[in-house]
Amino acid sequence: MSRFAGKRPERPSLTPRPPGDLWVFGYGSLMWRPNFPHTDVQPALVHGYHRALCIYSVAYRGTYECPGLVFGLDRGGACKGLAFKVAENDVDNVMGYLWEREMITGVYRPRILHAEMPDGSKTIKRTIWGFIADRDHDQYTGRLADNDAVKLILQGQGMAGPCLDYLKNTLDHLTDQGIHDRSLARIIKKAETGKI
Repeated sequence: MSRFAGKRPERPSLTPRPPGDLWVFGYGSLMWRPNFPHTDVQPALVHGYHRALCIYSVAYRGTYECPGLVFGLDRGGACKGLAFKVAENDVDNVMGYLWEREMITGVYRPRILHAEMPDGSKTIKRTIWGFIADRDHDQYTGRLADNDAVKLILQGQGMAGPCLDYLKNTLDHLTDQGIHDRSLARIIKKAETGKI
């Protein structure tokens, strides 16, 4: 019997919702592999949550027997990522796709977030849809020591590939966006050199 008891919850109704386009927040693999139709991409800063390696991956980057480690939006701080604009006609299909992709074990909670985004020469606030870490879920790791994180990263291999590839792709995309994540760079260096 696995210690991870999570399963995908039923998708909640998205109605009533405000009419019009919808913005979706990406802070991990959604940044470099959204795989859904969108009409615009903008940098976004979300307050109240930060990007954290705090989720045991038991599907995409690990297994139940040998979990990997992936990102969640955890409480506190702020997170820079990308906002994807979804046209109104595509919203229902995109939300269905994201539910199947992100809620495979129910470790995330969908939330309406508030983001700062550029609008010409000024910054505006927008509501944006994203997934935060569920701290009550069995797959939530809490804060891990670097050595414990590296062990999970090195062992993690799931249906989407090695855990280390996921982290390197995320770091590369963050760097391309001018976002410097020293903590992630440090963890990756330790994993690549085997220094744990």
